Amino acid sequence: MERMDIVEEAQQPAPPVTFTGRKTLVPAAVAVVLIAGALLIRPAKAGDDARPPGPSERAASAVGMGAPVAAVDLTALVADREKWLEKHADDEASWAVLGAAYLEQARRTADSGWYPKAEKSLKRSLELRPAEKGNFEAMTGMGTLANARRDFGTAKKWGELVRAQAPKQWSAYPVLVDAYSGLGDYKGAQKAMERLQELRPGLVAFVRASQVYRDRGWREDAALAMEQAAGDAKSPAEKAYALFRLGELFWERGETQQALDHYEGALRADPAQAQALGGRARALGALGRGGEAVRDYRLALGRAPVPQVARELGELLESLGRGEEARAAYDMLGGLAARDGTNGVDDDVVLGLYEADHGDPSAAVRRLSEEWSRHKSVQVADALGWALHKAGEDAAALEYATKATETGLRNAEFSYHRAMIERGLGDEAATRRHLQEALRTNPGFSPLRAPLAKEALAAIAAPPPGGPENILPTKPWVAPELPKPKPVPKPVSKPAPKPKPKPSATP
Repeated sequence: MERMDIVEEAQQPAPPVTFTGRKTLVPAAVAVVLIAGALLIRPAKAGDDARPPGPSERAASAVGMGAPVAAVDLTALVADREKWLEKHADDEASWAVLGAAYLEQARRTADSGWYPKAEKSLKRSLELRPAEKGNFEAMTGMGTLANARRDFGTAKKWGELVRAQAPKQWSAYPVLVDAYSGLGDYKGAQKAMERLQELRPGLVAFVRASQVYRDRGWREDAALAMEQAAGDAKSPAEKAYALFRLGELFWERGETQQALDHYEGALRADPAQAQALGGRARALGALGRGGEAVRDYRLALGRAPVPQVARELGELLESLGRGEEARAAYDMLGGLAARDGTNGVDDDVVLGLYEADHGDPSAAVRRLSEEWSRHKSVQVADALGWALHKAGEDAAALEYATKATETGLRNAEFSYHRAMIERGLGDEAATRRHLQEALRTNPGFSPLRAPLAKEALAAIAAPPPGGPENILPTKPWVAPELPKPKPVPKPVSKPAPKPKPKPSATP
């Protein structure tokens, strides 16, 4: 007997929305939760009308399509599913939806405290319908949760388990793109993205395509794919996310004003987009508008506190000579990382970079060496190389800096780190080349390190004073007298042979 028939016979009120879905979080610095699945609407009954969907229905639909959700709709969805499950605790689909909604709450608020709730809901769904029976919604939700915690090895296992059971289950592939990228398997990420495009073209595929292209260094392709994602957006929240990601791409390219325009466009579409606030703060700082940048950083941390934003605020304040305020921002970074650690989130890269620049480089090397054993991405390679440099181990540092800069990704910070390592090794030519690359990629990449890059480049741009005594000629240059070529004798022409007389004809 079909599930819907059982519900009818039991005469239980059907839920306003019953959905099986998953969503996937974009890493890094900055990311979006995507839950795959199909939205199941109860059959029409007498008394139904054609009213537009309410907030919880809109949120469930967006979650099912793998899209960002407006804050008010998401709150309504969480309340709706929690209330439903109080009386229907055996509804595995609703447990998966609730887990997905908790993950989206974590993305919007940057509060890792939602992750244990999401894990509990998804595991409850798997208890009611185990993985071996095809509970793809909860399985992909677990993969999404692992990616959000930056546990990419676990995310890969969940994604590959879904793919093995159902190769055409499109919701597995966003999980795999994120997991492979976090593990440093960029070819695998590209293959998963291409399969996603085949199975489910649209917003989710465009976002993942942009991510893959950016990691491979194909900047124009990355921007085009994200513009397609913005064009495919169906809600202000989706539009805001795509504009924010476009702003990030322009920022990395050093086009600061264009980045600022896109961040502001994202905030107009969705004023609650805290990631865009952090991006706008970064762009304002690079444009010399430090006071406005500090304001936006603090607003962003008030709405969605994440360690990376606290680090950026601290470095901006330090560059402005506001040391006491910078230390307060760094203290906040430590507190946020401790909070994330209790909720299973891996913040080792941002913590390692902070320790290398502002704390104990040896501790940073230990932390990042352990991270490298788990995740061999370019981000980890760059951070480990920089920590080794700060600890005085430039020869070992260059190996990791090379891994970070030779995959195709164009990142001014990575190029600067490699240049400083090469300077420590005495290779001025390579130092000059990579400093020029950093400043050409993004002249304002850091309020602290961009000025240092300009100073270092100026110091090695010309030969040092002194040098050989006769470096300039004392007399005008005169062309040397070259030996004259020997004349080539002309070949002697032989007279043409006389033609032999033809024999006379016989009469």
